[in-house]
Amino acid sequence: MSLKQSEAIVLRTYPLREADLLVTLFTRTEGKVKGVARAAKKSRRRFGGALEPLTWVRAYYEDRERQELARLDSCDILESPLSTLVDYPRVVALEHVAEALDELLPDREANDAIYRLAVSVLRQLRTGSIWMALTYFQLWLVRLVGFLPELSACGNCGQSLNGSKAFYHALADGLMCGQHKRLASSELSAESRAVALQMFRLPLESFAAESWTSAQGADLRRFLLQIIERHIEKKLVTAVMLNKL
Repeated sequence: MSLKQSEAIVLRTYPLREADLLVTLFTRTEGKVKGVARAAKKSRRRFGGALEPLTWVRAYYEDRERQELARLDSCDILESPLSTLVDYPRVVALEHVAEALDELLPDREANDAIYRLAVSVLRQLRTGSIWMALTYFQLWLVRLVGFLPELSACGNCGQSLNGSKAFYHALADGLMCGQHKRLASSELSAESRAVALQMFRLPLESFAAESWTSAQGADLRRFLLQIIERHIEKKLVTAVMLNKL
């Protein structure tokens, strides 16, 4: 078969045999693709530093008949997170983006909107505070995969939540008004709901000048993370790491 090529984001790499790597790519043309990079640990000409997680590359690969894994021939680096200084919080943020994409996206299902979101977020994470970019990423990712509930009405009675408190629970979908909230519910503040609506209207770059602290949007991120983990039926490793920052 002829060699395929696509822009892609490297999500994961795992050692495979002595010199090979098992690579998970989020490609623009085919979605999530898993493949084997033969002799990747030895070949600087074909891969170099292109297989570092969250590197934006142009990947060349080939599908083999009756084989689940593609054969990754080579990669050209388009942008690398290692081109600038990467501190620990930024490493955790990048790993969170990779883990969320890997866990939520199905294999071989192209999604250009999520691909463009990921590229924009990775660029934003190169500078400034990580918290605004992570909030924007989680919000739009949950929306684009179809898991985000209505934010302005109670999921139980349909009452408008504008101007009133809103609550969510780990075992329930959607937001609830004060009358229908469950025991041990958490509140999603009106400020965070307003930020979410603003993020739906404006591109990520519009918020680039804002330097968020970890407290800003924290309740919104907890709400979104809870939705993600409920649907994948597991805890994200990087979520624990983010909580410790």
